Amino acid sequence: MSDIIQRPSPNFNERAGAKISYLILHYTGMETAEDALNILTDPESEVSAHYTIDEDGTIYQHVEEDKRAWHAGASAWREDENLNSQSIGIEIVNPGHGLGYRPFTPEQIKVVKGLCHDIKTRHPIEHVLAHSDIAPDRKQDPGELFPWKELAQDNIGIWPEVSDEDMVKASGIDVSQALKDFGYHAAKPKNMLLAFQQHYVPEAYKRGKQGVACGLTKGRLYALLAGHLISPK
Repeated sequence: MSDIIQRPSPNFNERAGAKISYLILHYTGMETAEDALNILTDPESEVSAHYTIDEDGTIYQHVEEDKRAWHAGASAWREDENLNSQSIGIEIVNPGHGLGYRPFTPEQIKVVKGLCHDIKTRHPIEHVLAHSDIAPDRKQDPGELFPWKELAQDNIGIWPEVSDEDMVKASGIDVSQALKDFGYHAAKPKNMLLAFQQHYVPEAYKRGKQGVACGLTKGRLYALLAGHLISPK
């Protein structure tokens, strides 16, 4: 894994004994890496993350892992809320949907995998999620171009293994309720669906069908709830 460059941020506090069980992945959503690094280390911004990964694979550390970085904001997953206390946040340099969203670089993804594996040796990580998963009413990062399936194949997060039987059983599910059962919280049901598709059904975005509860969306959601997951390679 790449050497880690220290770029400390003053924006952190104590975890107050909370167990670190989440890895939350973000994109920076700014024009340049330096813009993002400046914001993440500016005391007036009141935001931070533990790490930032540049497009060339350079890793910057802003906050020590035993401290609570300010990256998740108002957030929830299953029974947990305000996930900063329980999570490690990784920012991945990308201008985002508003400034020219583009594929993540191979160097970034290689380093993301290495860093995630490294973190997992130190903490009992149970969930690897997108910022959009935990805040679907507010966020859409790291977005539909992030290779979640590739990470799951490398034992980082999960990905559904959908059988023909799953597709049949999934046809009649209540999608909004199923998304809540899986872990999503949102004021608007469509935001849960969009967040789920960005993570697990990127094909919906490629086809211009985002926000539509298609058969593939139902099938993958059903498989996830049933615990039918691909095995790491």
